[in-house]
Amino acid sequence: MIRSIPKGGTLLAAFCLATAAPASAADPITRDELFGITAPAAAPDTAPPADAAPKSREDLFAEPATKAVRVSGFLEGLGAYTYADPTHWSRAVGRLQLTAQGDLGGGVRWKASGRIDADPIYLNSGFYPAAVKRDQRFDAFWRENYLDFSSGDWDFRVGAQQIVWGEVVGLYFADVVSARDMREFLLPSFDVMRIPQWAARAEYTAGDAHLEFIYIPVPAFDIIGKPGSEFYPVPLPSPIPSDVADLFDDPQRPARTLANGNFGMRANTVLAGWDMSAFYYRSFSTSPTFYRVAGGDALQPFRFEPRYDRIWQAGGTVSQDLGPAVLRGEAVYTHGHNFALSNLQSTEDTVQRQTLDYIVSLEWALPLDTRVNVQGFQRIYSGGSSDGIAIVNDGFGASVFVSTKLTPTLEPQILWIRNFRDGGEIIRPRLNWNAARNLMVSVGVDIFSGSTDTFFGRYGNRDRVYTEARLDF
Repeated sequence: MIRSIPKGGTLLAAFCLATAAPASAADPITRDELFGITAPAAAPDTAPPADAAPKSREDLFAEPATKAVRVSGFLEGLGAYTYADPTHWSRAVGRLQLTAQGDLGGGVRWKASGRIDADPIYLNSGFYPAAVKRDQRFDAFWRENYLDFSSGDWDFRVGAQQIVWGEVVGLYFADVVSARDMREFLLPSFDVMRIPQWAARAEYTAGDAHLEFIYIPVPAFDIIGKPGSEFYPVPLPSPIPSDVADLFDDPQRPARTLANGNFGMRANTVLAGWDMSAFYYRSFSTSPTFYRVAGGDALQPFRFEPRYDRIWQAGGTVSQDLGPAVLRGEAVYTHGHNFALSNLQSTEDTVQRQTLDYIVSLEWALPLDTRVNVQGFQRIYSGGSSDGIAIVNDGFGASVFVSTKLTPTLEPQILWIRNFRDGGEIIRPRLNWNAARNLMVSVGVDIFSGSTDTFFGRYGNRDRVYTEARLDF
């Protein structure tokens, strides 16, 4: 899946170069000695008190023990005008997110956060159906809300949390755990799109090796909006007739039982300079498949019911610092996913296909704060061809992202993603202005092209111009 490019300084991975000093007899020979956790014995008259030195990695890196609550968040406003026919105002959303963090003592830390969104466009617009206006005029979201604690080399996190396994820039491949708010497609930033999962996570670290285990008793799923919204997953006429909107039911979520929980594990290590990981994840797909079911009468012989398939996924990631560039790669195999067919006369409404998605990425940090990222990706179907699938997303594709600094406060950037098999693409030029400390103001354009059965082309009449302001505090 494609994911949105984050904003500001988090857009590309930083390139870090370190120079090593010649070895000497005084150099640390273990990780603990390196960080001063276990120091060579000192003379009795100069030794510090026993409680003055950190006794573990947790002690070393922990913030000063305090029960004071730290509050942060952001305030964001976005206005968008869809200039493709039919023209209309499509977004005027304001967002406020607040996050509080603290320490309960005894090595237990907590985080609580929430966000509210309000959009006056959907209060009285004559363009959108009533169901869309009710769905998008106001939202209250829980964000990350969890407890952290440790025991030896084990770290635990329990509660609503972001679990991010992908590493490439701007695209969703190995990031299989995250659910997303898709009502603005892939256009918002990561922290706006991603939906935390209510999970229990255990992580074990030993040297360069790291193991992660997760269990999600009540999974979160993608928010897809209502028929007639800007980026509903099925390409529909705009504005949508009421009899067409009535053909689509609300998503049917699986029952909340122990058997329907998601679980998985991930292992990573560093070998000869290569940072590698592998994972297995058993879950319900976060995005629904539209199944065709019987309608109520002759005028409505069928309806579409979005359901979530039970799937398993296995994959891995790899990265390497090549000096002038950083190489990254991800691959994911998915088994058990069904895909809706476009032929409504077919006796079958869906077909099951296994998929292999992979991506290779190179990114450079150049003079004048110029950053360049080039990626090639592909989806391969097995168990049958992609012929007849309603929205195809196979074949080879590529993306290019470039940003630079015209001045210390002006940063133009452009993202281009194209699938060469079907011709669908998106182009996103944008200009960021660092208006003040922690305040970013941006203007940009989102341009879609391709046929209506392609991943990007289905939104060919959603081209828009927008302005955005975000204050982090």
